Amino acid sequence: MNSRRLFARAQKSLVGGVNSPVRAFKAVGGTPVFVRSGSGPHFTSAEGRRYIDYCGSWGPLIFGHARREIAKAAADALRSGSTFGAATEREVQLAEELKAALPSLGLVRLTSSGTEAVMSALRVARAFTKRDLVIKFAGCYHGHTDSLLVAAGSGALTLGAPDSAGVPEAWAKTTITLPYNDLSAVDKAFRKYRGKIAAVIVEPFVGNMGVVLPHDGFLEGLRALTKRNKALLIFDEVITGFRLCYGGAQTILGVTPDLTTMGKIIGGGLPMGAYGGRKEIMSLVAPLGPVYQAGTLSGNPVAVAAGLETLRLLQKENPYSRLGQITDYLLRGLSEAAEDARARVQINSAGSMFTLFFGKGPICDLAAARKCDTKKYGRFFQRMLKQGVYFPPAQFEAAFVSFAHDKKDLDHTIRAARRALRGL
Repeated sequence: MNSRRLFARAQKSLVGGVNSPVRAFKAVGGTPVFVRSGSGPHFTSAEGRRYIDYCGSWGPLIFGHARREIAKAAADALRSGSTFGAATEREVQLAEELKAALPSLGLVRLTSSGTEAVMSALRVARAFTKRDLVIKFAGCYHGHTDSLLVAAGSGALTLGAPDSAGVPEAWAKTTITLPYNDLSAVDKAFRKYRGKIAAVIVEPFVGNMGVVLPHDGFLEGLRALTKRNKALLIFDEVITGFRLCYGGAQTILGVTPDLTTMGKIIGGGLPMGAYGGRKEIMSLVAPLGPVYQAGTLSGNPVAVAAGLETLRLLQKENPYSRLGQITDYLLRGLSEAAEDARARVQINSAGSMFTLFFGKGPICDLAAARKCDTKKYGRFFQRMLKQGVYFPPAQFEAAFVSFAHDKKDLDHTIRAARRALRGL
């Protein structure tokens, strides 16, 4: 069974033939690749073709596919029982590890996804401040929570409009969407909606309009503005948590949020999310307080075991220096390939995550990202795919380097890019 036949079969049973939209390849064209297995930095398709993977399941596979120790930890946990709907010791251990890595976490609650963590963090923020409005930034994705699937209003400081069918307009109007990196817009919003804004939620390093970096002082400015206006600052570290360092972006930046959401790496590649923050805020969550949030599979023992082993390996092997070195090597090669091909490519990166934008730089917000040539990226993606290199199947996504990528993989990728960019 090959990918083309599997996709045709899938469309008869699954919505669009997939279980998450970007997998359908609508943004890049062609038939989605169906994966049979993965090992290290590679996966093998249904046809038996091996690809160098720079998607890494959208970030959690910092050690690559099927790292032996992580797989063993999950298998051992499964043999003891897949789920209990009751407390286990490993949940406590994982929460303790997260607290030790991120001092901003006074108390933690485990969930089954990043979306669930964000949804819950917003609920707690609104309860703590007794306010309804939330500021988010255009291009930052925080999962498919209804109140955050919101486009900017008709004016820069108006309440939002639904960005997805099925989202009630009343819910969208609890969200103010502003340009990323525009601190003055945040200040104006606080002035216009004085005493009504519960929280500002932000990806400290954006990964969901492609990689976009914060301007100097932007995150520090958000911290100052939220404090001044008695609102909470929420860092969405679902992607950046344990990706850039052992801890979160907040560890590198020195900016302490009130609440943090996490996912991806902390589950070792299995479904996992978490949110946490100051004890006085998190004490509002049931059973300590009136904010209700629950989940049958929250703290699932198999995912927790995989997450604990991943964190153990990160502490033992401390791969961040090597990840930085191999990412720099790859990006230098890609930049030289683009320059030689006279291709208009802007590369943004943060640690081991990066994006090739097919447009003029600098790319510092969604408006700039949207000016990029998505069709050109689609052609680049398909040319790379034919050479056995799998990049994210959308221009506005982050690519990830893993600890398992070696020089042979990187050199092959650079050679493939030279060919792919030629005449593009």
